[in-house]
Amino acid sequence: MRRTGTTRRGALAATGALVAGAVLSGCGSDADDTGGARKGSTHGGARTAADGASSVRTEKVLRTSASRTTATLLAGYEHVLRAHPSTAAALTPLRDAVRAHLKAVSPGKAPALGVARSRATGPAAAVRELAAAERGAADAYTALLGEAPGELARLLASVAAACAVHAYLLTELAKETPA
Repeated sequence: MRRTGTTRRGALAATGALVAGAVLSGCGSDADDTGGARKGSTHGGARTAADGASSVRTEKVLRTSASRTTATLLAGYEHVLRAHPSTAAALTPLRDAVRAHLKAVSPGKAPALGVARSRATGPAAAVRELAAAERGAADAYTALLGEAPGELARLLASVAAACAVHAYLLTELAKETPA
């Protein structure tokens, strides 16, 4: 009988695809994109300056979106750790990694954590909810990759890959956690 759910091989393949997509989307878009203008052209310089300002605004919007996603995820970890202290040994390192992700993606000061709502009645169900939240966060970061400039795309791909790994680990942890 074939096992369903996330497998180690599937998680690694997804991580590799995310990283490859980030590298390919970031290649050549920063340094060699001149907007079709020739070197020395006055109009080309103006277009490049406008593109640069637009890129900065885009990056700030993308970072704000990513930081909201991460803050929500971090609030989920905090909620589960408060509600189910028996999960602290396993969840604390993952929560600390999410906190580091929040610091990395935030455009300035990290956003305040929201209130996490959970329907879980036991620790295993709470861990499964966190796994689903990590998968959702990985999907959200992946969706932002297409618009992100090179360095931010690499960061988002890295955080998305980490979320995919966290989701795998949490799925396995949920199987081992008593209901």
